[in-house]
Amino acid sequence: MSQWEVVIGLETHAQLQTQSKIFSGAATAFGAEPNAQACAVDIALPGVLPVLNREAVVCAIKFGLAVGGDIAPRSIFARKNYFYPDLPKGYQISQYEIPVVSGGGVPIQIGQGDEVREKLVHLTRAHLEEDAGKSLHEDFHGKTGIDLNRAGTPLLEIVTEPDMRSAAEAVAYAKALHALVRWIGICDGNMQEGSFRCDANVSVRRPGAPLGTRREIKNLNSFRFLQQAIEFEIQWQINEIEEGRTIQQATVLFDPDTGETRAMRSKEDAHDYRYFPDPDLLPLEISQAWIAEVKAAMPELPSALRERLQRDCGLSAYDAATLTAQRETARFYLDTIAAAGTELAKPAANWIMGELTARLNREEKDIGEAPITPAQLAGLLKRIADNTISNAIGRKVFDALWNGEGDSADAVIEKQGLKQITDTGAIEALVDEVLAANQKSVEEFRAGKDKAFNALVGQVMKAAKGKANPQHVNELLKKKLAQ
Repeated sequence: MSQWEVVIGLETHAQLQTQSKIFSGAATAFGAEPNAQACAVDIALPGVLPVLNREAVVCAIKFGLAVGGDIAPRSIFARKNYFYPDLPKGYQISQYEIPVVSGGGVPIQIGQGDEVREKLVHLTRAHLEEDAGKSLHEDFHGKTGIDLNRAGTPLLEIVTEPDMRSAAEAVAYAKALHALVRWIGICDGNMQEGSFRCDANVSVRRPGAPLGTRREIKNLNSFRFLQQAIEFEIQWQINEIEEGRTIQQATVLFDPDTGETRAMRSKEDAHDYRYFPDPDLLPLEISQAWIAEVKAAMPELPSALRERLQRDCGLSAYDAATLTAQRETARFYLDTIAAAGTELAKPAANWIMGELTARLNREEKDIGEAPITPAQLAGLLKRIADNTISNAIGRKVFDALWNGEGDSADAVIEKQGLKQITDTGAIEALVDEVLAANQKSVEEFRAGKDKAFNALVGQVMKAAKGKANPQHVNELLKKKLAQ
């Protein structure tokens, strides 16, 4: 593989979160009966005219601001001509020569912990367009049905430069973009429903050589499939070239059952679609005042929040990136430290990324479904910080809060008698009992076996039912054993 350089660019279709379609008033809700949400405009009845959805433009402006792109003061819609059963007009309304957003970039992080490295994936453009309908091949007795519910659904097509050099980088970009469009509220990101779909353009070349011939893998609707498809395609192209064959530009599909890509058709170029300006739509004009209005309503972006968490809360780059991967997680964290205080920012991060995330994953829940609230977690963190309870007891309190066995950490601690024993005299009495009953461990420790000390600590904690202050236990044991 070191003899080859991989070149990857992604095209992503993000379905915009509008109540109606981009050029008609028909609904966009998922799951309706076939053709129940296709109006006269969507099915291209004679005489109908498209009317641009203002909210779709607002979504495009939000995206342009979020990626630092140039928002065109004047852009135009074009007709992309091709013939397919699910395209009633015989053309798709899109943007070609002048897209609504040009340039910008999406920062990605590759690796974990101290091995994290950052990279900016540059964007070529993002343009507005309408979706096509859908062909249905099941339950039609060998025939194909057409569902036009999706026809006219607003999309933002986001196109990168060929900046990515591995499947891992492509997946990192797709995840970062997915998180971003959800963060700014322009797309629900539901990949199973087709709200976020990626096409991957993949080529290989010898280092320093001109770009190789690319093949486009269409409609990848999961990050796992995206990685598998790119990895297979890379190896396939390398094998083809090394065996003396030439790569032909093509559109290919990924088969998850076989883990392989297969050619669907030769790849079209722009001239094949005979683009021309749509005469039914006026140019889209976006004023600076409109951009300023949208900007004022934007949330703090993940990149800015990551920097703030590192600067103000002392978090590592990895922790900050993990906590800002989803807006809901970031909101939970911010609400927790607002209640607990920034001095507990690191313990809050540890508990959210550790205990909370593990529990959510185990029960297959999103953070919005967590039975424990930020205020309850903050109360728990405070009791650990002031030595009312230990970390170990904290997990018991967390479980009780999760299971609805108390309204607050204080209530659970009081009800279950979990308050930590900090009285030195009480702990000393327990230590004396354990030392008297475990002479063998005492002798092993004095003979240089460090594990014996841990065993004695465990016995004291057991005698105290986990409620003794571990620091005091350690200090008293060391003092007694040194005598």
